[in-house]
Amino acid sequence: MENLDFLKNKYNLHNTEEVEKAAKRTEKRTGEKVPQNPKDQIQNYLDRFTEIIERKEPGKRERGIEAIKSVIDDKYIIKPEEIPESYYENQRRIAREQGHGDVEITDEARNQLKEVIIKDQKDSLDNWIDYLSSKDATYPDWLKYFAIRNLLGMGEYDKEKKQFTKRSKGTVKPFPDINREALAYVLDAIEKKHKGIPNDKDPEFQALLRGENFAKLYAWAIDKATPESEKGLTNIKGEWVKYRQGKDHMPLVESLQGHGTGWCTAGESTAKAQLEGGDFYVYYSEDKNGKSNVPRAAIRMQGNEIGEVRGIGADQNLDPYIGDVVKKKLTEFPDGDKYKKKEANMKLLTQIDNKTKLKQPLIKDELIFLYEVNTEIEGFGYQRDPRIKEIIDQRNPKEDAPIVFDCQPNQIAYSEKKINKDTKAYVGPLFKGIFQTNIDHIGTSFPEGMLKKMEAEIGGKNKKELEKELKENKVWISDYAKSMMNNSDFTTSKKLEQLNLARITVKSLGFPNGATTDEIYKKAEELGLELCPAEVGPQLRLQYLDQPNGEYIFIGMKQISDSVGYPSVFNVLRYDDGRLELDGRSAKPDDRWGGGRGFVFRMPRKS
Repeated sequence: MENLDFLKNKYNLHNTEEVEKAAKRTEKRTGEKVPQNPKDQIQNYLDRFTEIIERKEPGKRERGIEAIKSVIDDKYIIKPEEIPESYYENQRRIAREQGHGDVEITDEARNQLKEVIIKDQKDSLDNWIDYLSSKDATYPDWLKYFAIRNLLGMGEYDKEKKQFTKRSKGTVKPFPDINREALAYVLDAIEKKHKGIPNDKDPEFQALLRGENFAKLYAWAIDKATPESEKGLTNIKGEWVKYRQGKDHMPLVESLQGHGTGWCTAGESTAKAQLEGGDFYVYYSEDKNGKSNVPRAAIRMQGNEIGEVRGIGADQNLDPYIGDVVKKKLTEFPDGDKYKKKEANMKLLTQIDNKTKLKQPLIKDELIFLYEVNTEIEGFGYQRDPRIKEIIDQRNPKEDAPIVFDCQPNQIAYSEKKINKDTKAYVGPLFKGIFQTNIDHIGTSFPEGMLKKMEAEIGGKNKKELEKELKENKVWISDYAKSMMNNSDFTTSKKLEQLNLARITVKSLGFPNGATTDEIYKKAEELGLELCPAEVGPQLRLQYLDQPNGEYIFIGMKQISDSVGYPSVFNVLRYDDGRLELDGRSAKPDDRWGGGRGFVFRMPRKS
């Protein structure tokens, strides 16, 4: 608690409404009052976030973090009605300057623009929360609060002035990008200062550190962490260096700082924590003097298993040239095989990227991969590889769709009236009876709005057999899911049956801004979709072990009470670190679901 005076003096935090409410919640929960001194009040407030982050059960931890996001998003993300009219006028001006004439911004176009603005702001803010609540962020809670509090007041980064603007009310801009290396540098420096440990001697940095202005310090650190040039990356000759678990972390830190890797390992506290958890391997390519000191890729171990693989590309993906070096190294590890799909994905994406730059045509298999028709593209970074969007933005989806769907352009219908006996694909608003047709490909837009067809076999296993098999496949079964499976309403069939399923987002059902459980179920029923037997939850979990990282699928089913008594549905998910889970999620009739949430329903049975 020795550094809580920092928050007390800087923000008068102990006298704020949120701290006061936190004290009341603690008293209600424990029956004990929080002492009135400022430090205890502040620490009690921060403890709530720490408790959520340190929850051992993944599902409960995830729900807690989602609740934190919801509170922050609701307060700081722009509302549709707050978007200024000047923004739409600016879109008209841009259209004129690009030669499109006087373009009318229709209500539909306005709604689409609103949706993009809100999503970009949410995604950019959630990236910070995800990182600061991850195991990589080893900073004390008072420093995490310091970072988030300042971020919420920061606008965009001015590259010429090398500074952040102040965030204004009504801005449509996303929140600043997170540079983990720069953030680590700043938070390490603040912590060192308050511990009386010497810091970077750069005079400019020392002056900024005295003022403890996060935005200015972060801007300085971003400029310091300059990425390696594209030209310099073509040379991949170099060597792997192993930093052993439990050894001095400073040689690792010093080898990374100033190279613009974007890795949080460039921060002292993070590097120390990571080396306590396992060995750390870094591949250094040669610089212009022939010395192997340019960090290009890293493999962090967690005990005897690979914890993560990172590169110096955007969002810590591998750069386009280093893939084969990493692929060869991964063969040395017992669990290296699980990264084969990522390596193969990145190799094919690089091939497509190179063909795009050379203006060469893409073949069917490459387009199916690029548009993620069958499966999502997985990379080594903590975010999607930005090259995916960059390539797609250069293409014409209407020209690519016939190639992907293996049909003629006139066999794709873009409205209900255009459907005929030869139609093989439909792209447009869903309507009653669409799922009773023999159309092979159905979606609201191409490629992102295409419905994903899935299959699941049910029957032949009782509850105990299902639970045993889930554990044998290293699937985490949350307490909520266990209680649902133990509920008398959960039954299994003795007869084997193959089910055709449709995975569809809430947005594709016609609710871009989200909807309640009742609204979702009612619309699915109107379209001809059916609720799944509850057994689909654990069965799909067993049969979908190659689920992409970060994907959540909720089972459209009749709700079953969980351990808390809430009517719930199964959630089949895979975390970003590869862990598989069967979870339960409250699905009360008036519970709201975001537009991006995906549900699985049963396709209509053929008569």
